[in-house]
Amino acid sequence: MGKKRGNIHLYTGEGEGKTITAFGLALRALGHGHKVIIIQFMKGRRDIGEYKVKRRLSPEYEIHQFGRKEFIDLKNPEPLDFELAKKGLEFAKKALKKKPDLLILDEINLAAAFKLIKLEEVLELLNNVPENTTVVLTGRRAPKELIERADLVTEMKEIKHPMKKGVLARRGIEY
Repeated sequence: MGKKRGNIHLYTGEGEGKTITAFGLALRALGHGHKVIIIQFMKGRRDIGEYKVKRRLSPEYEIHQFGRKEFIDLKNPEPLDFELAKKGLEFAKKALKKKPDLLILDEINLAAAFKLIKLEEVLELLNNVPENTTVVLTGRRAPKELIERADLVTEMKEIKHPMKKGVLARRGIEY
């Protein structure tokens, strides 16, 4: 048997709930006194609930963002988008060395799918997951290599969404 490593969970699909599921897991881990580090790729808004709560939940809860406030044009990303994603991945490597109980890499699937970061580097990061750490990968369009590497894979499928009826994103629910 090869080197033991921690578990890898992957949440993907076109439906809503990938980040929400990851943060539910974070809340559960925090409830047991575990250390949680969250790295958000392609997100830079600090008015979202999961960022605003960091002061109340630290030092067990850390959240770090590597993205712009604006949405990225994935068909034509700017050089800054590549730079921020690369910085996020480097930060993730350092975070793993702290051996957190839970490391959430929010939107890393999409960042890898659109080549903002190199898939090979993400796979290398996953080779170095400490035995007692669980890593969660979220985001649409997860590359098949990440799906194959993960221990748990869940695909979110949208059946119905209030935004299709014109309901705007609600503070505390969608952000």
